[in-house]
Amino acid sequence: MFSIYQHSPCDVRGGVPCSGRELTLVTHYSEQETERERVTHRHTPCVGHKMEPTMESQIRKQKRQSKEELVDVMKGDIGFCGWVILILSAFLTAIMFPLSIWFCVKVVKEYERAVVFRLGRIISGKARGPGLMFVLPCTDTFIKVDLRVLSFAIPPQEILTKDSVTTTVDGVVYYKIDNAISSVANVSNVHLATQQLAQTTLRNILGTQSLSSILSNREEIAHNIQAILDTATHEWGVNVERVEMRDVRLPVQMQRAMAAEAEAVREARAKVVAAEGEMNASRALKEASMVMMESPAALQLRYLQTLNTIAAENNSTIVFPLPVDLFQGLLNKK
Repeated sequence: MFSIYQHSPCDVRGGVPCSGRELTLVTHYSEQETERERVTHRHTPCVGHKMEPTMESQIRKQKRQSKEELVDVMKGDIGFCGWVILILSAFLTAIMFPLSIWFCVKVVKEYERAVVFRLGRIISGKARGPGLMFVLPCTDTFIKVDLRVLSFAIPPQEILTKDSVTTTVDGVVYYKIDNAISSVANVSNVHLATQQLAQTTLRNILGTQSLSSILSNREEIAHNIQAILDTATHEWGVNVERVEMRDVRLPVQMQRAMAAEAEAVREARAKVVAAEGEMNASRALKEASMVMMESPAALQLRYLQTLNTIAAENNSTIVFPLPVDLFQGLLNKK
């Protein structure tokens, strides 16, 4: 297009001469179109390029974002009938003002939030409270949500471990509600749902662990359960703060077998320690005998010390001390 207008001043549509302004505009448009085609050709992926994974990742991201969207505001109009009912409710409230004030003003505590529904729709982007709250008695309903940290005990779960050992495990979960609107609008009963999810998560996680791993890595397993629960309950407006495994119960036969194994291990260690002690004692006696051979008077002193020890005890043992010199002649003859 640029070459046509450069060499011929006539318009290709009907042979009408183009003005300078039209020529400039058309030239500018042609340059932009050429640049756009060059950029498009440069960035167009060829066959076999990694375009499908990129599209799939974008689709997954959009799905994830759509799942994370909360039902938090009133969307759309309430309609003509809704406005009529709302006006009549406000009119009746104004007429019965001295009495209706007790039904319109509500108190929300410091640790609570109120989710208000007007004709079945949530009327504000966030929960109301704490303090005073005004509602219309005929059209508005509200649900109070406790934001304090709550806890519940996981009932004992009978679990078959990875090494085919049946065990019973229970625990406790500490959680709180961060988003009151999500806890009301996205799940029917947030507390019951969290409890059931905690039970199933505990069974699934411990079913992939061996008995020795459960007994030795309790903190790590509890942290993994807490992370899974926190991710799963995020859409419900719940924040799982802590998970603890309280007790791991084993069958009686397994307890006896483990006790016998531990007792055998302790006996083996005791024998090893006793053998090491005898070996060290024999070495010490050998060194003492060598010292006594170098000094004959040391044997006589040891003999007198032994007599002193025996005499200190209250017993009926009679000891006849014999001088060691009497045996010296017999030893020399040999």
